[in-house]
Amino acid sequence: MKNNFLIDTNIIIYYFNGLIIDSAIHEILKESFNISIITKIEFLSWNKLLNDDSLKQKAFDFISHATVYELDEAVANETINIRQKYKIKTPDAIIAATALVYGFDIVTNNVSDFKQLDLKIKTLKLI
Repeated sequence: MKNNFLIDTNIIIYYFNGLIIDSAIHEILKESFNISIITKIEFLSWNKLLNDDSLKQKAFDFISHATVYELDEAVANETINIRQKYKIKTPDAIIAATALVYGFDIVTNNVSDFKQLDLKIKTLKLI
């Protein structure tokens, strides 16, 4: 498996909660732990981490292993294009734009957020 996946926030949260039963997640995280800066922000501001310092530390340690793609000019321009054409929330548009600009497939279970875009989408089985 090559480094060709961008992981959406919902997958990170499902994984962190032990809800993914699809064995593909282990290879994806081992070989393709790529996320958008938006996913980092959404995950690390997750309410479950607010009052649990141990869990918060585990989350920061976990996310430190990811390759984080910043919101650069190319991603911003693609986000603008997406937002002009489709009714997609800005965070999802940034994640989609990151995938498009860098040639990633998206790993998500929120298919409806990305289905109208020209992206390959991989879903994972949950408990």
